Amino acid sequence: MLQLKNISFTYIENPVIENVSFDIVKGQNVALIGESGCGKSTLLKLLYGMYNLDQGDIFYDGKAILGPKYNLIPGEDYIKYLAQDFDLMPYITVEENVGKFLSNIYKEEKKARVEELLEMVEMTQFAKVKAKYLSGGQQQRVALARVLAVEPEILLLDEPFSQIDSFRKNSLRRNLFNYFKKKQITCIIATHDSAETLSFSDETMVLQNGKLVAKGKSRELYENPPNYYVASLFGEINELKQSHFTDIESADATLLLYPHQLKVVEEGKMKAIVKQCYFKGNHYLIKAAFDRKAIFFEHHSELDLNQEVSLHPIKALSKPHQSLI
Repeated sequence: MLQLKNISFTYIENPVIENVSFDIVKGQNVALIGESGCGKSTLLKLLYGMYNLDQGDIFYDGKAILGPKYNLIPGEDYIKYLAQDFDLMPYITVEENVGKFLSNIYKEEKKARVEELLEMVEMTQFAKVKAKYLSGGQQQRVALARVLAVEPEILLLDEPFSQIDSFRKNSLRRNLFNYFKKKQITCIIATHDSAETLSFSDETMVLQNGKLVAKGKSRELYENPPNYYVASLFGEINELKQSHFTDIESADATLLLYPHQLKVVEEGKMKAIVKQCYFKGNHYLIKAAFDRKAIFFEHHSELDLNQEVSLHPIKALSKPHQSLI
């Protein structure tokens, strides 16, 4: 088990991580989300042992993970960290980069391992190409293969799919996260992509200004976000009052509604003016004006600009809720 106990870290005079504590069970995939600058990358580096803690402790299976003032070379053998800069050797080939940390004593085993990893990240045909000739997305895939070469117990990934084409990203994520589960590799991924959070992560942790503000099963956190900030990290969110939809007493509860949870109805108390329509393939995302602010909802067809529509939540308003999701 990976355990953090009240850790804090300050860069110059600014606190970056403040009193963060959590446990992660072996073999879990955990997403780390939050706005840019909230401390995600710093937290991964602290977990890897690149920085010294101001206070607190980090343990893995009861053993302390220590910073550079204790270790001449930061990091532990059983932890691998993939930064956003990839850190590949530009003048050696793809297969040489992947096999860089594998022993040359057992050459056949090394060759088979490199081939296995290149197939997993769909880079087999580029095995003999020097890294400097690769695109950013291709380099990112090679970097992913390299951190897995000597199989880690903990894998720390910082935006690992950010430069990879969408059509390839989906299959790559399926391959890798299935591999992590099969091998019981504990993976923490810092990401801005809600698909990586919801589709592939067992749990999600939310950072805000260096503090851990939410942690839970990914689906439960999505369906019942504790506040607007957490909900907004999963996509567009509408913060509305129950009184916008009904005249019942005590209708002052705040509702957090994703666009798919608002629908157009023939008659309703809430009236909005259509401002823009965005085609999403199987539906349109509609931006509308209501009460001097923008709201978003989904519709099966395009709507006329400046058209007035009535909106209502998909779920019934039987009693006050903090969230309908």
